[in-house]
Amino acid sequence: MTAVDDRPRTTGIVKVFENLDVPEGFKAELLRGVIVMMAGPDVAHNDIVEAVQDQIPRQRWRRLQTQDIAILEETSQPQPDLVVLERGAGPGHGRLMPSEVITLLVEVVSKTSVDRDYMVKRSIYAAAKIPAYFIIDPVMAQCVLLTEPVGHGEDADYRRQRITKFGDLTPMEPLDLDLDTSEFAAYENVRPHRYP
Repeated sequence: MTAVDDRPRTTGIVKVFENLDVPEGFKAELLRGVIVMMAGPDVAHNDIVEAVQDQIPRQRWRRLQTQDIAILEETSQPQPDLVVLERGAGPGHGRLMPSEVITLLVEVVSKTSVDRDYMVKRSIYAAAKIPAYFIIDPVMAQCVLLTEPVGHGEDADYRRQRITKFGDLTPMEPLDLDLDTSEFAAYENVRPHRYP
């Protein structure tokens, strides 16, 4: 009798991704079985991530940058700009953080990631039941907090959406704080888009 391999056929792409030699100055993500490589971010992008991280109390929350996330049912290993989970939750070692322990994911939109952040990652994070997904958009000078994930696969989405403009206090219920966005800088000379 021959053993049947029940593993998804996507394990090959996962192996390719995990052994990928990413050039310096680039980052790579696996999003629903597709390897996406992008150049390093704008300075304004990094300043925003730093400003958010500084406002999340370290005593209660782990605030991890460049942390790969394991979302196995989605054949995805995204690397959000900021991963927030309760202090003491999740492993202390390893490359992948399990999606089940995450409270909030933060993505800062770049000039080339608009569709990915608003559509693909929104669906992937909702399918993984990430409680809150926070999109910071320097193109439109706004923040979008998404909560209450519902659905499965590519049809997954968030039921609640709150949009605030840069400069306004942004309530972050999942973290029990109001985020000051007054330091967030909008990108210059970039065409507006149609999201959210």
